[in-house]
Parts: sequence; structure tokens; C-alpha cells
Amino acid sequence: MRSSKTRIIKQPSWLHLKREASLVEVFRTVVVPTSGFWKKFFAFFGPGYLVAVGYMDPGNWATSLSGGAQFGYTLLFIAVLSNIMAIILQALCARLAIATGRDLAQACRDAFPKFISFPLWIFAELAICATDLAEVIGTAIGLNLLFKIPLEFGVLITALDVFLILWLQNKGFRWIEAFVISLLVVITACFAIQIFYAKPEWAEVINGFIPTTDIITNPNKLFIALGIIGATVMPHNLYLHSGIVQTRAFGKTLPAKKEALKFITIDSTIALMFAFIINASILILAAATFHKTGQTNITELGKTHELLQPLLGIAIAPTLFGIALLCCGLNSTVTATMSGQIVMEGFLHIKLPAWLRRLITRLIAIVPAVIVILIYGADKTAFLLILSQVILSFQLPFAIIPLIMFTSSKQKMQKMVAPFWLTVIAIVIAAIIISLNIVLIRDTIQLS
Repeated sequence: MRSSKTRIIKQPSWLHLKREASLVEVFRTVVVPTSGFWKKFFAFFGPGYLVAVGYMDPGNWATSLSGGAQFGYTLLFIAVLSNIMAIILQALCARLAIATGRDLAQACRDAFPKFISFPLWIFAELAICATDLAEVIGTAIGLNLLFKIPLEFGVLITALDVFLILWLQNKGFRWIEAFVISLLVVITACFAIQIFYAKPEWAEVINGFIPTTDIITNPNKLFIALGIIGATVMPHNLYLHSGIVQTRAFGKTLPAKKEALKFITIDSTIALMFAFIINASILILAAATFHKTGQTNITELGKTHELLQPLLGIAIAPTLFGIALLCCGLNSTVTATMSGQIVMEGFLHIKLPAWLRRLITRLIAIVPAVIVILIYGADKTAFLLILSQVILSFQLPFAIIPLIMFTSSKQKMQKMVAPFWLTVIAIVIAAIIISLNIVLIRDTIQLS
């Protein structure tokens, strides 16, 4: 009897549970070759760029533009720090998915009782609402800048991305990846041209990557810094990555899983370095144009659009900014909607038709966005964008801590448990984010 009890205790807690497909419509639909390094590399190429989209969304634009305009190149260090955090955390997400066959939402539901998993679901939904609020507003602003469409109607137009996703998904998950990567190329080209004409002081840019204590002691800098972290290390991306890596039909043996983890980590690391370049470019552009000319109060994306032409001296500058913003918003709404599907299915095990599930997820973002615009008007959109990113930063611990718990558990991960050094680094990242939140709360109370 004692030995029987011992066997039950030592049995992995997830071993007896049935594994459910994450994003069932595209689950394991991308074939992985059995030989050839480059063939395998390109088979795993793609998910990292969908994740990278979340690290350069319109909310990130607002925080980076505000940080660059107010404080010059100082907060470039925060961009580097948050990107390192992102690379490590996304690697853990991939490890969780490959080792257990679960996305983060499914793992939380299986591991925790309802009185814990249900609040975690609420927090995840709030994070997606904050994300979608930023992305819907950003897309609407892009439509307004390029086509003079009122913000209220622009927000409603973003609902059409539901049908875009369905159309692309019916053609295959690779089409979604190709769509996202194509828009990323357009965004990169737009910023490359603007940076060229902005002519930043590269010596000051390099100094911006050196940390200073002023970032912590200055409440205004800390608010923007925390917003950059919230905009970069986004909770919904942790759920997204753990779901979309399972679109790859990799082998189920331990060597095959380890090889899949290697290629997926390479993919996400390269993609996130690419995202860092875009984020740094936004901050550098703001520092080289607005901070340099003393216009430190630039926070509105629309105002940025108006001032770029006289400051850069090229007529196409505002158009390039608007195109990049629109592409960014479209990309972000696509990936955020997919995250909503993963969270809803994973936590609640709700099975709805694909179009209805995505429409509900989109409406959760559109309704508050319309209300906010009608009440506060377009002049308050920048503050709302930055605030949404700070909300995301507060939500991060509720996604990061379970992720670390799962990936460090040999009982759940078995032979693919995260190395001790990786777990320690992840814990330090979680501690930094939680500490920054505590400092921000303290300063907010003192200022109020």
C-alpha cells in the first residue's frame, strides 16, 4: 500500500490528463522535414515574428515617442532591458508548449484549482482588453491620418480583421505568417527612411544604452519606463507563443522535441532582436526630432504625424509614419485576436465557431475604445495608450509567475525542465517587474 501511494505521488500531475489542441484549426498543420538544417530552420520560421508584432504595437509607439520626446535617448537602456526579458520569457513559453503539449492558459487550468485559475483568466482578459484598446486606437489613428476617417468609424472598421484572419487561416497558417512578416518589412522601410533624414547624434544614442539611477528616482521617467516594459514584455504574447508553436508538426520523441525547441528559440530570438531595432528606432526618431528641438510635450500620434514634415524636411515623412502605424495596428490586432482565442479556450474550455469567437474577442476591445473616444476625444488617446501599457505591466506577474513555476517543475516538464540558471534569471526578471510596479504605486500615491 505504501509503495502504491509513493507511485501515485511521483506520477507527473499532467500525465493522466487528456491534452487538447491549442488553436485547433491550425494545430500541427505545418510539416517539419526530417532532414536538412535549413529546411528545418524555415519550417520553424514564422511564429517568432507573430510574437514580435506584440513588441512593436501602437501602445509601444506611444510610450517610446513620449519617452524620446521628453528624455531624449536616456530610456534606450529600458528598451534593451525589456527586450532581453522578452527573449528569455518567450523561450520559456516555447519550452512549456513543446514539453507538455499545452499552451500557458491550458497549463494554468490544469495545474490550479478554479479559485486561482478563474482570477488568472480575468487578469488575462483584462490584459488583452488593454492590448486591444491600444491596437484598435492605433489602427483608427492610422486610418485617420491617411484617409481622414473619423476615429469612431476607424475603430469600427477594425472589426473587419476578424474576417481577414478567417480568410488567411482557411488558406493555411503560413499565409497568416506571410501577411504579418510582409507588413513588418513595410514598417521597417518606413522607419529606415525617417531615421536617415532625422540624422540622430549617434554618440548620444550609444550613451542612451548605459543605465542611470535617474530612471528609478524620477517618477515621470519611471512611469514611461514601466510603460515601455509593459509594451514590450506583453502578457498576451506569453499565451500566444505557447499556442502558435504547436502549429508545427514536430516529432514526439525527446530528441525531436529538443530539436524543435532549438529552432523555435532561434526563430523567436531573431524576431525579437528585429522588434528591438524597430522600438529603438521609434525612440531615436522622437529624440532626434522632438527632444532636440525642445518639443518635449509630444505625446499624440496625430501631432507627431503633423510635425514630422517640417522637422525632417521631406513631404513624404507624415505619410510614411501613417503607413507604418496602420501596418502596425493591423498586425497587432491579428495577433491579439489569436491570443484571445487561446486564452478563452485554454482557461474556460469554451468551444465556439471560429468567426464568433474572434468577433467576441474583437468586440471586447472595440466597445471600450469607442466609449473612450466619445468621452475623452482624440486628444486623450496618447495618455490612454501609455496607460494601457502600464496596465499590462501590472498584469505581467500573473502570467510570468505561473510560467516560471511550470517550466521549473521536473514533475510537469520531465526531461525538458528548464535549467536552474534559466529559472534564476526568469525569477530575477519577475522580481524587477514587481519591484518597479511597487515603486510606481508608491510614487503615484505621493503625487496624488
